[in-house]
Amino acid sequence: MTTATSEQQLRDNGLRVTATRLAALEALAQHPHADADAVLTEVRASLGTVSVQAVYDVLHALTDAGLVRQIEPAGHPARYERRTGDNHHHVVCRSCGAIDDVDCAVGHAPCLIPSSTSGFTVESAEVTFWGLCPDCQH
Repeated sequence: MTTATSEQQLRDNGLRVTATRLAALEALAQHPHADADAVLTEVRASLGTVSVQAVYDVLHALTDAGLVRQIEPAGHPARYERRTGDNHHHVVCRSCGAIDDVDCAVGHAPCLIPSSTSGFTVESAEVTFWGLCPDCQH
């Protein structure tokens, strides 16, 4: 993804274009499923001194705008990714915590439609597959 594209996405979603937002988007393009500390490290490598709070604020704003998706595998810190707006899930290694994307195997979101909502208004659903990554299987 180019910087010009990221700038336009920020503007299209009502966000100001800032160096920290652009650096965070670039970090997530290069490192999908990064946690906030990894994004902070990448942003600091790109821009120099940036506060922890600034990166958390940026991740929150990008998530609220739908430019970034936050996932929270049980027992792991929140992770962030640029891949949004499609029907995909995640597979997580129980040993090392590696995460990868898994496309829904059954088509257009049938696995995300509950048989009963018990009166709830369902806004989203997550499916997480757990196992061992290839490196941890040996």
